[in-house]
This record gives sequence, structure tokens and C-alpha cells, in this order.
Amino acid sequence: MPDWLEHTIWWQVFPLGFVGAESETVEGAPVVHRLGHVQAWLDYAVDLGATGLALGPVFAASTHGYDTIDPFRVDPRLGDEADLVALIEAAHARGLRVLLDGVFNHVGRDHPAFAEVLAQGPQAPRAAWFRLSWPRGTDPGTEPDYACFEGHRQLVTLNHDAPAVADYVVSVMTHWLALGVDGWRLDAAYAVPRRFWSDVLARVRSVHPDAYLVGEVIHGDYAAIVRDTGLDAVTQYELWKAIWSALNDRNLFELAHALDRHNGFLDAFVPLTFVGNHDVTRIASRLADERHLPQALAILLVCGGTPSIYAGDEQAFRGVKEERVGGDDAIRPAFPDTLEGLAPYGWPIYRLHQTLIALRRRHPWLHRARTRTLHLTNEQLVLAVGDGTQHLLLALNLAEAGLLLPAPNARIVEAGEASLAAPGTPDARVSLGPQGWAVLAI
Repeated sequence: MPDWLEHTIWWQVFPLGFVGAESETVEGAPVVHRLGHVQAWLDYAVDLGATGLALGPVFAASTHGYDTIDPFRVDPRLGDEADLVALIEAAHARGLRVLLDGVFNHVGRDHPAFAEVLAQGPQAPRAAWFRLSWPRGTDPGTEPDYACFEGHRQLVTLNHDAPAVADYVVSVMTHWLALGVDGWRLDAAYAVPRRFWSDVLARVRSVHPDAYLVGEVIHGDYAAIVRDTGLDAVTQYELWKAIWSALNDRNLFELAHALDRHNGFLDAFVPLTFVGNHDVTRIASRLADERHLPQALAILLVCGGTPSIYAGDEQAFRGVKEERVGGDDAIRPAFPDTLEGLAPYGWPIYRLHQTLIALRRRHPWLHRARTRTLHLTNEQLVLAVGDGTQHLLLALNLAEAGLLLPAPNARIVEAGEASLAAPGTPDARVSLGPQGWAVLAI
């Protein structure tokens, strides 16, 4: 894990949506230089408190960006290589690290290697890149059966046993790292054999030892995946689910259980934590009671991990993901041209993000902090958050009535609205209002 990661808070942007690009690439259409729109929002991200820009797909693709055609070329709906390099340099000038999204489990049907297979049959030079069978004959122009990603026929799975595929992935990753990016999010990392990642990532690190490499993993043994692949981290979907589910059900036992598991992950690696990303319903829409949005943010930004804020969540954007063609559109909207285009209701949530991110940056040890449950009921939770030498308390109340909760040795309120009785003593208690929360210094 690179040293700089301890201080990193990602602002995640899905570029094709953010800039309002067309839903499909039109062959022969001119390059449209839209990445400057992302660059125009970098100061906003810095003001938020972010220290990294995590970009979704930026490479030439047919539709949504995950059906890659050419990972050495910027998607013409976004711009060209010069535009991407300019964005990287502008981010670095502001102290923002840059993460790219790498799709190496599969390619789009329009990828030249697969087009060769369709045109030339089994004799195609790169036929070994894919897992193919030929039940209808092998004449050129005959389409084979092929492995695809989770039933999506537009996403052709790569053959990760082929040495040429490993060479290809290494060449893509090192190409863009050499041009200045700081790391990679590896899409659908869970679907790729661990031995493939172990080989590829070791080769990448031999050239770029300071790169941050994080894999998209939804279910499974997170720690074992990190150990077996050489990844720095994986996405912490367990905690994401527990946060909104526990708040919706007013069952903080679920959250406490997930945080106990999270402690175990932190013993092995630092997960990428989030309450929203480009693949899930917006947190402001996911929560049954929007009054719980501050609690969700407090959990994210006070507990251990490398936090990621999905662009728009800091403004309480709404959006529901639907399982249909175009079902991601609502969660991947275009950003306005200027700050004035943002709805006024979002700014209090933006300022809350600023407060909690500033708290986290005052306490960088929170990156690896573990939690310990001090008080737990369905609707109340007090957590001790610490690294062994430094500590904070996080207190949550989901009830419709105010109440006092134990807050041993708490001295001051660092965030949230609360008051302390007997501060600095073992008998200290925190007074929280209805739906209240607080972060307390010891």
C-alpha cells in the first residue's frame, strides 16, 4: 500500500455521465473534447476536502464504458489523450491523486481482437484471447459461442490463462501509469482468477511500486482475495450494505456486526469504503428516512478505510438504479456547468461532508482505526474508534426522542449536535436529540 493512501479521500466521477456524453459511440464521429468539464470541477472537489479523483471508464467503448474497444485510446465522446493528460496534470497541481478504471475481465464485442475472431474464425491471430466453442462450424464469419460476463453478450470474457492476455493487461496498466496516473480500480476483479492478478500485478508493481491497486469485489473472503492477488484493497460492499440497512431497519446490531468483521479486514488490509458509487442507488434515495443521511456519512468518515465519495452524493443527489437497459442513467447524471446549477437543498449536505472530512484529516490515524462497541440497542450505538493510542467516540441515536448515552472520558464534541455531562470523566454522558449523532474527542 503506498504511503500517500493514508491521507486519501476519493471523489469518484463517472465521466461519460458527468459530461453528458451520448449513450453510444457513433463510428466515424468526431472527437468531442468534454474532459475539460471534469477539470472545471476540480476546485470544488478540493474545497470538499477530497485528495483524490477516481475516474470511471475513460477509454474507447461502444456504450457505457465497460464494453471497451481500445484501452490505449480515450473515448472520443470524452476527448483524446491530450485531454486526459491535461486533466491528470490539473488534478496533480491541486494535490489530487488520480485513479483510473480498468476493465480487464472482458472486452466489448467491437474490440478488434474479437472482431478478428468473427471475421477469420479459429485461425484469427488473437483467438486464444477468448474462451470459444464452434458448434455451428468454423468457417470465417461463423459466430462461435463464447464466455461472457454475467450473461451480458456484449461483454466478451477474456481467457485469463492465455499469456498474451496477461501481457496485454500489463501493457495497458503500465502505459497509463507512465503517463502520470496514480493507480487503478480493477472492474469485476472478483470474476478474474486470482493467479492472473498475482502475476499481472507483480509485474506492474516492479515498474510502478507506488501505484494503488484496488479491486471491485462484492462478496467473498476479502482478506484472502487481497492476499492471493497482491491487490492493495477491495471494495467494502459488506459495510456499505450494513450502513443503509441498519439505519433503515433501525437495527444497529447489524451495523455493529459488520464493523466487527471490518476490524478483521483492517488487520489484513485497508478496504475502500463508500456509501455510494456508480453502480448502486444513491444513498439519499436508498435511506428510508433522509434524516439518517448524516449518520451514514459519520459512519463512513469516522471508521477505518479509504473513503470514496461518489460525485453528487455530497449534494444529496437522488437516483434509483433499475435492473433494465438504461437503468443506470438516473444514478449517473450530468453535472451542471457551474455551481449555480446545483440545487440549493444540497449545500447543507456538502458542508457536512466538509466538516467530517476535515475531522478525518485532523485525525489521519482513522485510516486504520478499529471500532469497539461500548453501548448497543436497536436504535442507539456508541463506538470507541481508535488505533491503540488515539481515540474518538461515535454516538448514534435513531429514536424519535432525545436521550443520554454513555460516553466515557469524552471531553468535547468534535462534530454533530450534542452536549456532554461530566466531561472528561469515566461517567461522562452525551445528550443527543431525536435522530441525533456526535463525534466526541477523548
